[in-house]
Amino acid sequence: MRIGELAAAVGVTTRTVRHYHHLGLLPEPERLANGYRRYTLRHAVALARIRRLTELGLGLGEVRDVLADDAGKDLTEVLTELDADLARQEAEIRERRTRLRALLEAGGLPAEGPVSPQLAGLLAALPADDSPMAAKDREILALVDAGAPPEERERLLSALRGALDDPDAVARARQAYALLDALADASPDDPRVERAARALADCVPEDVVTGRQDVSDNGFLRALYADFAPAQAEVIRRTLKILTGEGR
Repeated sequence: MRIGELAAAVGVTTRTVRHYHHLGLLPEPERLANGYRRYTLRHAVALARIRRLTELGLGLGEVRDVLADDAGKDLTEVLTELDADLARQEAEIRERRTRLRALLEAGGLPAEGPVSPQLAGLLAALPADDSPMAAKDREILALVDAGAPPEERERLLSALRGALDDPDAVARARQAYALLDALADASPDDPRVERAARALADCVPEDVVTGRQDVSDNGFLRALYADFAPAQAEVIRRTLKILTGEGR
């Protein structure tokens, strides 16, 4: 058989046959006087087995192990590992679908989505209006939702959600956003900065800062401050100090 006939018999392309030769998975046939390869039934059987193994999901490295004469891994061992890997993938897919269904059934996905159902509920209760600072706050919460450890995220979002069940807390949040928005073009030494910091600190539940005594100027905080106007960044700095007892 020529290479095209071999490929057609097994249902692969000639490029695939050459690739398997290059990787050493398929033995090279003898060549005729004119330079053409001459394939035999043995090559077709070997190629068909490679195809069946790859269709099961084995990588080419695993196929090499199965085909090796010194049997680095036998077929049962490789297929057992593959079955376990597929089981893990199935569990991950089920978990992802569960999360997707929860998001879709909640309806009204926020602009920051997709976010966790817990944050979606929080954002629905968070006063937004047309406040630029409220929009920025929502972005930061979405960042926390994506990057914080699950237990920390649950603690933070639960504390904030509980606070927003209080109408007075919502009113305080609106006032804090308004004060921060008004400082967009102000200097850091503006006398309104201290008032805004106190108002913002009053909006943060005590549970949110539990165990968070380190407010050093780390990389995340530097990036956070850089995203605010100078006076607004100063408000955030003073607020953190108030919450950790340094500014009382």
